[in-house]
Amino acid sequence: MGVSIRTELVDELDTVVGECSDLAASRSETVEAILVAYFQNEEERIKQTREVIIRNRKRSNS
Repeated sequence: MGVSIRTELVDELDTVVGECSDLAASRSETVEAILVAYFQNEEERIKQTREVIIRNRKRSNS
């Protein structure tokens, strides 16, 4: 599965990958771990996701 993300998110992802260098985790493995952690946290998941989508759309339309 291919995913396109903003440059600043790639930078943040690379920071997380670097912080886990002792695990030798790839970007893909790190993204999967982030998604698993997100989906395991059921508290207001849909609401937060919708808010981020709306915020990102407003930013791209500005």
